[in-house]
Amino acid sequence: MPDKIILKKGEVLAFKTDTVWGFGAHPEDCDAVQNIYKIKNRDIKKPLILMSYNLEPLKKYIDFIPDYAEKLIEKYLPGGLTLIFKKTKLVSDLITPFDTVGIRIPDSIDFMELTKKIDGGVLATTSCNISSEPPVKNYTEAKNKFNNLATVIEPVIMPEKETENVPSTVIMCNNDDYKILRQGVIKL
Repeated sequence: MPDKIILKKGEVLAFKTDTVWGFGAHPEDCDAVQNIYKIKNRDIKKPLILMSYNLEPLKKYIDFIPDYAEKLIEKYLPGGLTLIFKKTKLVSDLITPFDTVGIRIPDSIDFMELTKKIDGGVLATTSCNISSEPPVKNYTEAKNKFNNLATVIEPVIMPEKETENVPSTVIMCNNDDYKILRQGVIKL
């Protein structure tokens, strides 16, 4: 993998994470974000989430992190946990039509190295699949299905293990407490 990755306008990446393969685009490139929806045939009302190699690059997209959420972040991230917070004005309505945004830090060396090399260190993401189909399980499947539509990033860690295709646990972070929206790989 090169030292620096310069994403072309409208470019969508396909990459391995710790849970499922994903699609990602620079969150400030509206053309690329729209391309994710086109590739997946995804309803524009379904939000994307923001992912990075650590919390610092994500903070500018989050309005407020309650104390209990700080403890969840410390305990479970990096890992299969998506936290939803009130978003800042930097998060386009293309990424999420709601006043909230999900964030995640995958426990994946490949993903961490990828986002460290991208300007800003953050990707707007979703699972790598056509909507209503299961996510792809490995590099070969991603390459065969999406090579002409996305830049498929070959995992550095070889031989590549297939992802277990268990999605992240999703929680909504309110001011005082959280609510589990989807039980996934992390049991809360």
